[in-house]
Amino acid sequence: MTDIVMYVKQTCPYCVMAKRLLTDKGQEWTEIDIEREPERRDEMVERSGRYTVPQIWIGPDHVGGFDELHALERAGRLDPLLAPVAGGSDGEERVKLAIIGSGPAGYTAALYAARAELEPVVIGGLLAGGQLMVTTDVENYPGFPEAVTGPELMERFEAQAVRFGARVLREDATSVDLSKRPFAIESDSHSFLADSVIVATGASAKWLGLESETKLQNRGVSACATCDGALFKGEAMAVVGGGDTAMEEALFLARYATEVTVIHRRDTLRASKIMQERAFEHPKIRFAWNSQVEEVLGDDVVTGVRVRNTAEGRVEDLAVGALFVAIGHEPNTAIFREQLSLDEVGYIKVEPGTTRTTVDGVFACGDATDPVYRQAVTAAGTGCMAAIDAERWLAAQGIE
Repeated sequence: MTDIVMYVKQTCPYCVMAKRLLTDKGQEWTEIDIEREPERRDEMVERSGRYTVPQIWIGPDHVGGFDELHALERAGRLDPLLAPVAGGSDGEERVKLAIIGSGPAGYTAALYAARAELEPVVIGGLLAGGQLMVTTDVENYPGFPEAVTGPELMERFEAQAVRFGARVLREDATSVDLSKRPFAIESDSHSFLADSVIVATGASAKWLGLESETKLQNRGVSACATCDGALFKGEAMAVVGGGDTAMEEALFLARYATEVTVIHRRDTLRASKIMQERAFEHPKIRFAWNSQVEEVLGDDVVTGVRVRNTAEGRVEDLAVGALFVAIGHEPNTAIFREQLSLDEVGYIKVEPGTTRTTVDGVFACGDATDPVYRQAVTAAGTGCMAAIDAERWLAAQGIE
């Protein structure tokens, strides 16, 4: 078996996803926790030139983080690096219901469908669990008065669905043909013919789109404070955004930073009132209003950000050691373009009061359909609706 070394933190959801992927392929690895062994952090930086976790070596090859591991898997280049090689699927498998995506919507749909004995297959994605996998404390999900971490909540969702008979694959759907029934779905290593489909692909974080941002990703630019915030302890940091996610990131980073500057393009926040109050009251958090990042500064690592005040035209360089981007999300629906009716942004259109799409037998739920609420509890609710809609539709087709 190939020697694998992984530098991790226990609070890093991308580390969890990397471990899941390698576990699914029957791999073992040497794990170095840079929080329990802080002296190993410098070793990681020296070996990789990066300041973010996870950092993974397969044999002598430095793979990088989870994004690079994911890219190798998508390109079919990961298995040749590993032993034993993971096997694929022979031929097409017929299923009553395929759920594309996971998260609160997909897992809830799987739970209800499994209890209805539809034997659903969940093509959950390599990023199985959705946005909550990179969320710290979830305080507003009913039933958890003491809060719960996003990854733990998603693990519970998945375990409950699996208990009733759902099958979860941590693979991405690579192609979908909704032009005829049964619907044809290809994933990284499986082929399915599905009598019905539920789309629960969610949404993904947006980036600023700056060349300097791309250059310095994993070197001080991040979209996950829980993964990387502690790596910049004792430094000033910045967060871009004005919603709940941005406030959550800022409050988390304030545990480690000397100061956190929230850079927001407007003069008011979009975040919920309680999150705004927490941020405004925190002594380490300040705000740069009516401002946007023009450039991320630094050669090998982030040393600052150049910010323009759009109201005054003033440009200022802020000395920070890390920049965290929290500017919203876009729906993961590109694979359904020209197959399902989408709005101008890319959200799937459903018949009001239902989860029915413009293709008979295809249902959609969660953040892939919701530009307004975008909450775990509303996503779960529409996942339940999708499963019930699919069950009734299948029954009407004579498929029990």
